[in-house]
Amino acid sequence: MKLYLSSYRLGDHSDELKKLVGKKDAKVAVCVNAVDAAPDLSRDGEVLRRELEDMKSLGFDAEEVDLRDYFNKEGLLERMREFDAIWLSGGNAFLLVKAFRQSGFGEVLEKLVKTGELVYAGYSAAFCAVSPSLRGVELVDDKDVEAQGYEAGDVWDGFGLIDFYPIVHFRSNHHESDLVEEEYRYVCENNIKHKTFKDGDVYLVSGGREIVLNKDK
Repeated sequence: MKLYLSSYRLGDHSDELKKLVGKKDAKVAVCVNAVDAAPDLSRDGEVLRRELEDMKSLGFDAEEVDLRDYFNKEGLLERMREFDAIWLSGGNAFLLVKAFRQSGFGEVLEKLVKTGELVYAGYSAAFCAVSPSLRGVELVDDKDVEAQGYEAGDVWDGFGLIDFYPIVHFRSNHHESDLVEEEYRYVCENNIKHKTFKDGDVYLVSGGREIVLNKDK
């Protein structure tokens, strides 16, 4: 399994992402469904454009894969076989988990990510979505967020690629960092296994190796 999970955007270790992918001209799917509740001008004109540019700056051949195109349909697994990696933006973790469920992305995680065929990379919400549980995330993200095409109802289970709760934007210059302090108190008081990540930090998994790469180190 190959994971590159950042607190915010590429973090300070993008060279490690290039090494993990291992191909200069790799094909990378860019997914920004975590911001599907935002107006199109912000989603497509700002976030998607920025994420595509970040991937292209690393020498990757990047294009969007919109999980909404696969809601309650077949075909996502075959589509993802065309790529070497997926890059997922931050946003709302609850919305992203719903997108995973409705599109069948869980099968992609099982058959491509866990086997190491597809690198799973992203930040913030993308990090939280693969933790064991989202309980506590509601202190930062709106668990009741609505977006067109998404089913109503609560989601609390993450996809469990990692065995700890990631606290992103921890004591950083980020607009959510004050709320993250409440989240940090919650996981400590409830004895939840966790790790903290400042913006710039990265959690890297490659085969059996797991390492936290700290900001500016």
